[in-house]
This record gives sequence, C-alpha cells and structure tokens, in this order.
Amino acid sequence: MKNSIYPCLGIRGKIAEASDYYIQTFGEGKVSQTTPFVIQIELSGQKFMLLNEGPSASPNPSISFMVVSEDPEETEKYWNRLIKEGKALMPLDNYDWSPKYGWVEDKYGVSWQLYTGNKADTPQKFSPTLMFTGANAGKASEAIAVYTKLFPDATIEGILKYSKEDGENEDFVKHAQFKIKDTILMAMDSSAAHAFAFNDAVSLVVECETQEEIDKYWTQLTSKGGYEVACGWLTDPYGISWQIIPKNIVKWVTDPERSQRVMSVMMKMKKLIIADLENA
Repeated sequence: MKNSIYPCLGIRGKIAEASDYYIQTFGEGKVSQTTPFVIQIELSGQKFMLLNEGPSASPNPSISFMVVSEDPEETEKYWNRLIKEGKALMPLDNYDWSPKYGWVEDKYGVSWQLYTGNKADTPQKFSPTLMFTGANAGKASEAIAVYTKLFPDATIEGILKYSKEDGENEDFVKHAQFKIKDTILMAMDSSAAHAFAFNDAVSLVVECETQEEIDKYWTQLTSKGGYEVACGWLTDPYGISWQIIPKNIVKWVTDPERSQRVMSVMMKMKKLIIADLENA
C-alpha cells in the first residue's frame, strides 16, 4: 500500500537517527529514498517523509498518528520503545474504547496514539489524526466536508459526537474517520485549554500526477483564509500545512545531473509547475 498522501515530520538535524528509530520501533520498515534534506521511509508499506531543514516549529499533539494493533502485547511493545526519552500524554491502560491504549510523545516530539482494536475497522496501520483546538475547536466536521469534497475517492466513514457525559460540547466531534484518495485520516475537536495548535512541523504531502491536480488542490486549500508558503508548501484555512508536489519530484531532485537546476527553479516557486521542473 503506497499512499499518495502521507505525513512529513520536521526533525531537524536528526533524520538519519530518527529513520532508524522508527523502523526499529515499528518493524516492517525500510528506507526508500535518502538525500541530505529528506529521508523517506516506509512503515508497514506506508510512506513517511522525514525533513532535515525547513520549518523551525516542533511537532505537537495537534497531529498525532493512530497506530492500530490487534494484539495488546504489540501495543505494549510500541509503548515501551516510544516512552523512552518520551512522555505519556494518556497512560497505557484499559479504556472503554480499547483494552490497551496509550498516547505517547516520542523523543522527537511526534505523538502516537497506540490503539488495540479490530483492523477491519481501520485497515491502515498508521492514520494521521487531526485535533482541532483553540479557535479551530468545533471545526472538525467542516474541515472533513472540505477535504472529502476536494479529494477524489473520498468517504466519511464515521463521525461520533461527544455525549453529555463527556463534559464537552455535544456538537463537537469526539472521533471521526474519513478517507481521501487512498489514505485514511481521523479527526477530533477539543475545547480544552491546549498550549498547541497546528503548525508546519507535521505536514501532509500530496503526490500529484498532473498540473491540473496540483492547481485544483492549491487553489482550494489556499482559499478562504489559507495561504501560499513556498516550494509547494501551503497552509489551509485551519492552519494545517500541506505539500502539493509532483509525483516525480524526488526523482528529479536526486538526479545528480539535474538536481541543482531543479532545486534552483523550485526555490523560486510557491505553487510547483511540473513543466518548469521537468525542463530544468
């Protein structure tokens, strides 16, 4: 399973170390691309990009990764590795929704929700999970509607609202699962006083086949309060960072004969233009 939407983790100066750490932690992993700026790894067949430069922000729990295991021992194994030099956000325990669940921030600041449950419900091993907080609290449903309308092969697989017993706004999303292109994401609202919000330390990368596809995503995600950043990066109206890139960009920037020319052209762009990069 090769996702055409996948996360990018900003881990400045430590991407080689971090790539080994994640492959050892989760197993079933490999390095698929490596450059001084970016290492791309696959975990259980899913892509993750680790970025050496770029954003100065640090990852925080506003974007975490739900990790599904059917075996409580597997969940515990991940927990024991990630908690070293990390910290518990919710302790590993038995909860109403899972016999073994814990939320942990690893030593690089990346957050993982370790969940024991049925893989039939969530067939994807790792699911980016968006927490709408602060000024964005209550906007999870709206954002899901925007994303599922914009991207192809999209479905809303379930939205669970808070109950009165939860002590939270009953219009807010407690847990939602949706699919865009070939990727499952999750979302939730929280009105608690969190000291974090979406930033560019964790972004979502969208690989595009055509310029038409790039133009469509770029236009929609930068409208209504979103904005262009640089080199294919944008921030959407909710503060979530996206990288809208051509599918072949890694091939072009790792080609020894062309990489400097491609990088030089790309550094002058905000939205990426496939023809100009191909002809560099």
